[in-house]
Amino acid sequence: MDVSYTGLKGEELAFVNEYDAVLLDLNLPDKDGLDILKFLRSSNVTAPVIIVTARDEIEERALGLALSSDDYLTKPFYMVEPRARIQASIRRYYGKSSPVLSVGRLTVTPLARAASVQGQPVELLAKEFDILEYLAEKYPAVVSAEELAEHVYDETFDPFFSVLRVHISRSRKKLTQAAGEEIIHTLRGKGYALCEK
Repeated sequence: MDVSYTGLKGEELAFVNEYDAVLLDLNLPDKDGLDILKFLRSSNVTAPVIIVTARDEIEERALGLALSSDDYLTKPFYMVEPRARIQASIRRYYGKSSPVLSVGRLTVTPLARAASVQGQPVELLAKEFDILEYLAEKYPAVVSAEELAEHVYDETFDPFFSVLRVHISRSRKKLTQAAGEEIIHTLRGKGYALCEK
């Protein structure tokens, strides 16, 4: 996850990187959010864009949607709402309507940030859950360390740093204890994937 407090920097990040979703504030100090949205869509950036603003005029909402935003959040809001809308937008984008991800005996519920194996909860730390959620979203694909780092950590993270391997190792151990066999598999030289058993 990357954060920018200026429009131009945010526009650059969204143009250069492949994000799962973009939260776009309309009231930025150096460039209007609707102009950024126009630029991104004209540049073939297809990631879901959720507009965040204090402006609640119907015309502005309609304009944002007409410019191909995927959703609209009006301030103030509870912090649980952006996450729910982000997850819903990503599911629609990938053609997955269910708010629950299931791979064999593993169930991942993104909104509740909960994971279970055959109904038994598995307690995961924040980054461990983020990794598992991304692997479940991408199942059955093999996900490289670089791709995981891009989607789970911020832009300064080095995918070859040991923290990623530690988080995966801990997640694997917890899931293996719950399932009695490995759920996260390492494919040497390729990356990581979930195994359906």
